Amino acid sequence: MIKIIIVGPKGKMGRLITQIAAEDERFTLVAGVGPKGRDYIGQDLGQVAMIGNELGVEVVDDLARVIESCEVIIDFSSKEMGLETLRLAKKYKKALVCGTTGFSPKEKEAFHQAGEVIPILYAANTSKLVNVMNRLLQLTAAAIGDETDIEIVEMHDRWKKDAPSGTAKEMGELIAHELGEELSELAIYGREGAGERKKGSIGYHSVRMGDTPSSHTVFFGGFGERLEISHHSTDWRGFAKGACDCAVFLANQKKGYYTVADVLKL
Repeated sequence: MIKIIIVGPKGKMGRLITQIAAEDERFTLVAGVGPKGRDYIGQDLGQVAMIGNELGVEVVDDLARVIESCEVIIDFSSKEMGLETLRLAKKYKKALVCGTTGFSPKEKEAFHQAGEVIPILYAANTSKLVNVMNRLLQLTAAAIGDETDIEIVEMHDRWKKDAPSGTAKEMGELIAHELGEELSELAIYGREGAGERKKGSIGYHSVRMGDTPSSHTVFFGGFGERLEISHHSTDWRGFAKGACDCAVFLANQKKGYYTVADVLKL
């Protein structure tokens, strides 16, 4: 059984990952890690994640205290906690699955570089279906990307902190690379005023409302026709299940930087 630590067990993803991992015979949960000062530190992980029963595992606020007991860390926390988790994972040579978003390009590069030391998998979205969609976007961009207008519309709940979403940015990056460009050179975020659409750009539109879990649509607009590729989630279980599958994959890998595409062999 794979011994795992869950960082951010109180969040919506952390709760689901805890629930799924607790029911999965492939895993042994050894600790949860929350931010310092939270009132649930010291409580049972099952209680904190509200899964309906205790697990006999403590939630602590110091990853270094428990990190030696695990094989893989799963982190869906905050940008600040994610960077600290990365630092400690490298120091103690522990495999890391990170699904936290909001990192700058420089910070993302630190995750790539960590692959020289540990097995690491970074994914803005761990849903299997989203990653199949990503592959479809690559194929579509290679075939018609230079002759269509590309727009990305993403929807999330009102509590989403970053815009566009990490998933939407990753989709744009995949498309841009198929076109031989960098997303930073093509992205246009929202529109107002007058003027024609800039040729070759990738438009971004972020919608935040209610409790919408996650929705992404990429439009490839031609003349007289358009292609839409979409993914809509009804809850977060698919993302949590994908994160657990990534942990199983990573437990058997040598040091290196991996993606969900590697897990799915896309």
